[in-house]
Amino acid sequence: MPFLLAILGVLGAAAFWWYRMKAMNEAAREVADVVGRVQGNIRRKKLRKQAALSPLTAIDNPVVAAATLITAIVSEQGPILPQREAVIREVISGIADGQKKTDEAVVYAKWAAAQIDDTTIVIDKLAPFLRERLDPQEREDLLQMLNCVAKGGEQSLKIPDQRMLRLRQKLGFEVN
Repeated sequence: MPFLLAILGVLGAAAFWWYRMKAMNEAAREVADVVGRVQGNIRRKKLRKQAALSPLTAIDNPVVAAATLITAIVSEQGPILPQREAVIREVISGIADGQKKTDEAVVYAKWAAAQIDDTTIVIDKLAPFLRERLDPQEREDLLQMLNCVAKGGEQSLKIPDQRMLRLRQKLGFEVN
């Protein structure tokens, strides 16, 4: 009889520990599932942010960057109507190598500006790119081009002071 009680005790202890291990395994699976969901959310947020910037990260030409920057700042005031687009084409043609390059730059600029809602992101991404590739006189010319586009077209636009200040800072100009 004591032998039978010992076997039942060992079986009971084994069943108890088996149940405990099963419960710990389930808890570990739940923790791993939560960690996986959190990592997935982080990855998706990163991809969404990257997708929002993708039209800008693809820019590797200063002419396209200038056209996109000007178009984004001007389109912040409303849609770009044909007369304003003609002014953009005119100022971009002054720096582009031919009509085809001008057309490509303006078309891409309009598309990229439409993809990104926040003009601050465009300034933060493209102004440092342009600062590296343009000399100080060319950067000043870029600001003049922006003012020319703002004043041209159907009616003159007033570019907000904070946009111009941020652009000047990102282009490397000293700001008071």
